[in-house]
Amino acid sequence: MAANEPVLPLAGRVAIVTGASRGIGRAIALHLASLGAGVVLGYASNAAQADLLAAQINSSHEARAVAVRADVSDPADVKSLFDRAESAFGGAAPHILVACAGVLDPKYPALADTALEDWDAAFNVNARGAFLCCQEAAARLVRGGGGRIVTVSSSLVAALLPGYAAYSASKAAVEAMTKVLAKELRGTGVTANCVAPGPTATELFFAGKSEETVKRMAEASPLGRLGQPEDVAALVGFLCTDAAEWVNGQVVRVNGGFI
Repeated sequence: MAANEPVLPLAGRVAIVTGASRGIGRAIALHLASLGAGVVLGYASNAAQADLLAAQINSSHEARAVAVRADVSDPADVKSLFDRAESAFGGAAPHILVACAGVLDPKYPALADTALEDWDAAFNVNARGAFLCCQEAAARLVRGGGGRIVTVSSSLVAALLPGYAAYSASKAAVEAMTKVLAKELRGTGVTANCVAPGPTATELFFAGKSEETVKRMAEASPLGRLGQPEDVAALVGFLCTDAAEWVNGQVVRVNGGFI
C-alpha cells in the first residue's frame, strides 16, 4: 500500500461469512474484502462457486480469502470453520461473524401442508445454524473492540406472508437470539445485530416463484424494485466497522420500504 493511501476500515481483521458462495452472502463477502478484511467463505455444497469467489477476491484485493466447506447445523463443522479462520490468518482470533446461510422451501406451502421434514430443514439451517455459529463466535471472537456478529434474518418476519410459516418462524428465532446475545456479550466489546432483507434478487428468492409473483413483490416496495444483494452488503459492511459500535442488539430491516 502506498504511503498516502487511506487505511481501509477492516484492514487487519478477519471475517467469517456463512452462505458465502452465492446470493447475499457472496455480496457480503466481496464487500467485506473491499473494506480490507480477510474473509473465510463458508459454503455448504457448491465448492466451484466458493473457490471462484476466493480466487476473485485474492486477485483484486489486498485481503486474502479462503473457502471452507461447512454444514452450519453440525457443531463440529462450525468449530472447524473458526479453526480454519485462525490457522489461515496467522493464528489470531477472528473479528467478525456474518451468519448468512439459509434455506427456503420453494413450494411455499401453507402451514397445514408443511411437511415435518421441510419444517426441520428450515430450522436446522436457519435457526440451529445461526445458533451454533453465534455460540462459537461468542466464545472466540476478538474481545475489547472490533468484534462484530451480524446475523441475517428476513423482513418476512414482519410481513408474515402466507406460504412462509417455517421460514418466517425460523428467522424470528434468529432475531430473538441475536437480541439476547447482544446483552449477554456485555463487557466484551463484541456487538450483535441482525439484518433483515426484503425481497432480494437472488436464486433463493426466485426459486418456485412465477414472473407475476416476482413483479408483484417488486412493486410492493415504494422504490418499485427488488433489492440487490449489494444493497444488503453495504449495511452489513457498516455494521462490521468501528463506526457502528453504538449500534447493538438491533434488527435492521433493509427492504426499500417493503414493510
